[in-house]
Amino acid sequence: MLTLFFARRYLFSPKSRSVVNRIAALSVAAVAIPVAAMIVLLSVINGFEALIRGSNALFDADLRIAPVEGSTFALAELDTAALVRLDRVEAATAVLEERILLEANGRRVTATLRGADDRYGEVLPFAEAVTAGEATLRVGDLERLVVGRALATQLGIRSHVGASMRLYAVRRNSFSSLLPFENYTLRTLPVGGFFEADYDTETGTVVAPLHAVQQLLDRTDRASALLVRASSPEAVERLRPQLAALAGDRFRVETREERSASIYRLVRYEKWGVFFIALMVLVDAAFSIVGALSMLILEKRDERLTLRALGASDGFVRALFRCEGYLICALGGACGLLLGTALSLAQQHFGLVEIPADSFLTKSYPVEFRFSDLLVVLFSFALVAWSLVFVTVHTMIQKEPRP
Repeated sequence: MLTLFFARRYLFSPKSRSVVNRIAALSVAAVAIPVAAMIVLLSVINGFEALIRGSNALFDADLRIAPVEGSTFALAELDTAALVRLDRVEAATAVLEERILLEANGRRVTATLRGADDRYGEVLPFAEAVTAGEATLRVGDLERLVVGRALATQLGIRSHVGASMRLYAVRRNSFSSLLPFENYTLRTLPVGGFFEADYDTETGTVVAPLHAVQQLLDRTDRASALLVRASSPEAVERLRPQLAALAGDRFRVETREERSASIYRLVRYEKWGVFFIALMVLVDAAFSIVGALSMLILEKRDERLTLRALGASDGFVRALFRCEGYLICALGGACGLLLGTALSLAQQHFGLVEIPADSFLTKSYPVEFRFSDLLVVLFSFALVAWSLVFVTVHTMIQKEPRP
């Protein structure tokens, strides 16, 4: 406690104002800024990761059951009734997917046609992505499409009202070089709405009723996969072996994280790459504390001699200046943590900084503050501060003869 009293007096006493104190104040600011920047950068990367996960969740369920061999399977091969009765299963839906050719207004593009049954909205939050029209794929006997807004723009469709698309699917087991169009099955469906997601999904996906897609592809009572929604994120891993046992060896069960493992792994690598780069900046900024502490030790040479004359040991003197260095670091770290946390939470809740792009998924930079990141930054800074202060004091204050 005595060392802390002396250190506080050296740093805050009005009678001890000097150039060294001003340098110490600048050191506090030099440390606080990179600490705050580390918290903000990690929170921004967390936000983009959450944005990617949310975007994937619009079209990718918690669990996906697909055949090991082939692209489709007969729906009768899976006991969906027993599957839905499992404790952690909220809902399940069958989908049928195939690449097809789309035509409207004399323009043609290729995209993935996804056929979805009536339970599709119970498994995926598809309705949240629909920004124009309705997410309902079938109204009575009327079957309609929901397409990505970017894809509709490519086909020259400005409004879903009165719009329709021609769907061409390759006819199975049939080929004619003389009549190319005989190789395709044609179906015309009205557009019921537009959805918004990431650009690749918007330009590459069309959602239609499962029955219409089965007829177009000539795959009656067949599906590409069964999508399952778990009761909670924690239940996904527990539910997976149960689904695998129920489905059998002919099917594989995958989680959303497994299907997008490369993307999430890249985001994690980017996050910790940015963290270590910011840590190097922090180490560089922390050397300002070394300068301030060194100058303070030189300035207080007379006080050191006085303390030794009063019987203070070398260990006490070193502890005194170590406490001084730790106090400077603590002030800088505390200011940086408060500033970084405040900026991150403000952006997370109020979206103060906007992204200058109309086609992006969000108008402002996504931010997700995590307390675990704050602890990592705090631990890293504490390790850097302790190392620099300890080495500086040990190097500057050698054993001196007593007067």
